[in-house]
Amino acid sequence: MPSGHHRGLSHTTKQDMTIPTDRSTLNRFILFGPGPACRSDRSSFVGGILAAWLIFASNVTAAGQPTVQQARIAERFTRIFPHEHISRIPVDDTISERAWSNLIARLDYDRLIFRNADIREFAAQSTRLDDAIRTGDVTFPFLVYERYLERLRDRCRFVDTLLAEPFQPADTNQYFWKRDQAPWIDSDAEWNRIWAQKVRNEFIQITLLQERGDRTNSVTPDAIDTTDTHLPPVEFIRKRYRQMLTLAEDTDADGIFQRYLSAFAQAYDPHSDYMSPTEIEDFNIDMRLSLVGIGALLRSEEGSAQVVRLIPGGPASRDKRDIRLKPGDRIIAVGEDTAPPVDILHWPLTKVVRLIRGEPNTRVVLVVIPADDPSGASTKIVDILRDEVKLEEQAATSRVHTVQSPDGVARQLGVISLPAFYADMDARQRDQPNVKSSARDVRLLLHKLTRENVSGILLDLRNNGGGSLVDAVEMSGLFLSSGPIVQVVERQGIRVLSDPDPATVYDGPLVVLVNRLSASASEILAGALQDYGRAVVIGDSKTHGKGTVQTIVDLARDERFGAIRVTNAGYYRVTGQSTQLRGVTPHIIIPSPMDILAIGEDALPNAMECSTILTVPFTPVTSLDEPVGHLVRQSILRRQQDPRFQAYTNLLARLTAMQETRELSLDLDTRRQMAQTEQSLRDLQQQFESEEDTPKVKPDTDLVLQESLNILADLIKQSTVIAIPAPTPPPPTWWERVQQWMKGT
Repeated sequence: MPSGHHRGLSHTTKQDMTIPTDRSTLNRFILFGPGPACRSDRSSFVGGILAAWLIFASNVTAAGQPTVQQARIAERFTRIFPHEHISRIPVDDTISERAWSNLIARLDYDRLIFRNADIREFAAQSTRLDDAIRTGDVTFPFLVYERYLERLRDRCRFVDTLLAEPFQPADTNQYFWKRDQAPWIDSDAEWNRIWAQKVRNEFIQITLLQERGDRTNSVTPDAIDTTDTHLPPVEFIRKRYRQMLTLAEDTDADGIFQRYLSAFAQAYDPHSDYMSPTEIEDFNIDMRLSLVGIGALLRSEEGSAQVVRLIPGGPASRDKRDIRLKPGDRIIAVGEDTAPPVDILHWPLTKVVRLIRGEPNTRVVLVVIPADDPSGASTKIVDILRDEVKLEEQAATSRVHTVQSPDGVARQLGVISLPAFYADMDARQRDQPNVKSSARDVRLLLHKLTRENVSGILLDLRNNGGGSLVDAVEMSGLFLSSGPIVQVVERQGIRVLSDPDPATVYDGPLVVLVNRLSASASEILAGALQDYGRAVVIGDSKTHGKGTVQTIVDLARDERFGAIRVTNAGYYRVTGQSTQLRGVTPHIIIPSPMDILAIGEDALPNAMECSTILTVPFTPVTSLDEPVGHLVRQSILRRQQDPRFQAYTNLLARLTAMQETRELSLDLDTRRQMAQTEQSLRDLQQQFESEEDTPKVKPDTDLVLQESLNILADLIKQSTVIAIPAPTPPPPTWWERVQQWMKGT
């Protein structure tokens, strides 16, 4: 089958592989700047699709009609995408049904706009879209979008009518806000009742936001002007819906078409996508002009822009104030400096990204629904100075902690924090010496800590979303003598990547700390050290679970065709287990608030399944089964006797209850009390917040880190059982000898 053209900048090569960790690698750059047998042909159905929709086609406006060029792009997409995807699944009925669901969810995630009759009508085409798109027929999304506009106009008129009268007591005290799995609405009476509850809930939200308006931390002396949120609640809501309608009516044919092809791409997996010519142009502009942003990976979620993760060294990750951006937060409005924030609910993600990015040292203001409040009952205002990523803040760092054991022995323990697997790819390709890379930096830190006579080392991979595959393999080899590290399954076959250096830099007691945001390369390293019995892994119930790789492929040499981001490889541990969905399960589970949030691979729609291949021969260092059992018992007992851990466990239980809430009171006084309770929970959470990326923080402010160090101390006491030889300190480097000479030592 014909293949597209791979971009040299983004193509994954056999020499090195950069591992994306979010739903949209493209948006990461935008925010910063720089198979089965063939089935019989059913093309006879295609004409029937148009006939079935003829009445509605007559109502499609000129701006809402597919173009000849889009038909050509769609036809080429259906030939190239399945060929490039690792699954090699053709565009068939199954893919058609998933694409149909993706399109409807993108337009009406909460099932509030479309009626049940609409969905029944659309569903008749759900298994025929594959036949149509293969011939270039992309009429369906334009007809669906026209119906969407019709329904949205009706709802906006209803909201205007509702707001024209004083609010009446609600016909129910509860609003069921989690509607993504609710039945589609049938009658006018039910439609109006649910929308009246929805608007009343929004009225309460705006009222509470205005009452809590002083809870902001400005990065500049000027106060944040949130004029929009200071409008009377009724006017704010009216303005929101008028803006939403204007945005929907301004959506052109390119926007509708991009949604449709993305729905097909993400029917294969959530990390694949179609990149329109406009998105590629944005990408190229950012690379040339080095426009900057907040340093966050975003994805569309329930009409908002959800923060997937913060990029190490970016402005958001460097922000240590109490009120700041966090993974799982949902951005609902964006403002420029002192200008009023603009409501971005239901905006295309690309438009949100353009609004957030800008020139360095300019301020962007975000209105955010906190991650621990999925209901949206509360908000916070965060302002951030746009800036580039500080590369030095991505670098690995080390520090030494003193841990007092119950036996009275004070042990010096080293901690290495690794925010990302970074590398200077250009210098590496030119074979330059002493290339800047995470593996090289960790090697130097291991030498440094060994000379400081630490008794054991903890490698902190929390919030590390991945990066260079080469560095993950090389770093694994720092703790092992030799052997395979990871298996990479591609369309062409399986490659086994092994430790390139037989020397072991550190062979002492080792703990690896992870959480739900540890992904890709982090999972490769943690999984390899776990499989070899080389390290005790501690953290959340499992890591992120992203075991796939994406590359960007042009659909044609003609840039007007756009490109696809397609999953073309997968990672497997030496045991043959995939990290996809499953992630890495720690030996000892100490949950963090991240473990409660729906932010892993298993929270994404159409995630690829976990699979298993053959084990590659390898020789474990030892078995940790027996010592780990002892370590678990000691840790549980210690946590049960620690009042701080009891409070921490209670906090996690209350945060879990908040996450599971599906209904909200429509009584303002009840919601005030609820908001106060939620804020007290956040204040308590702040006391236990992980600060692994802040070297100066005291270890007792991070309970998970502190307990992990206690476990490392227990492990050292058992080192004779585990049979780990004592490390031999390496000789000092030339520069360290110079420094010693200058100090007279």
